Amino acid sequence: MSRKVTAIDYLVESIFNESELKDPILKLAITLAKEMEKEQILDAYREGRTDQHSGIEKFHNRSSAIYYNQTFGL
Repeated sequence: MSRKVTAIDYLVESIFNESELKDPILKLAITLAKEMEKEQILDAYREGRTDQHSGIEKFHNRSSAIYYNQTFGL
């Protein structure tokens, strides 16, 4: 499975060059943005995999963390 690029990855790769990415404040901001984006993806996956028709929250075998790591390779 090929690694997908997240919106944050795309933005960072499109705007910043190597030397700018060494700035500690920018690195921290990017790290925090990536963590927020990851949580949003995990939440969306969990919600999408929940069987809402049965009235019982039932998750399929694959967890959201496994999905995220397999899809985004992070």
